Amino acid sequence: MSEPLLRRATAADAAGIAQLVEQAYQKYVARIGCRPAPMDADPAELIVTATVWVLTEGEHLVGSLVTCVMDDHLLLESIAVAPDAQGRGYGALLMRRAEDDARDAGRSEVRLYTNAAMTENIAMYPRFGYGETHRASQDGFDRVFFTKRL
Repeated sequence: MSEPLLRRATAADAAGIAQLVEQAYQKYVARIGCRPAPMDADPAELIVTATVWVLTEGEHLVGSLVTCVMDDHLLLESIAVAPDAQGRGYGALLMRRAEDDARDAGRSEVRLYTNAAMTENIAMYPRFGYGETHRASQDGFDRVFFTKRL
């Protein structure tokens, strides 16, 4: 197994990111009753308009991260780890990269949200120091919002 490499995504990564996100979020479709929002995002557009990272093992794409710099915080838009690569600490590595993105952008807060049906995420984010701020319906999804001060 190759040492993982974290790098900024390029246009050539768009199709691979779309495939990775499809695989990583597929397990939630039945639980939510529709496709989670990241599955329908356009990776090629995000590579241009946001900060997109990919995590690779050799030639294999095993993770992706999308962050957006906002006026007063950094939004962790989405994070995905390939199902066969989960449990190796890659999610934690990507979470740390999001916090580095915030610092690099001069922001002292990271915000994120997850679907209320993604109970694993709701349990995981507090372990990384994120606190739940509220729950709301947004864009047709029941979401749970979190924040972390850096």
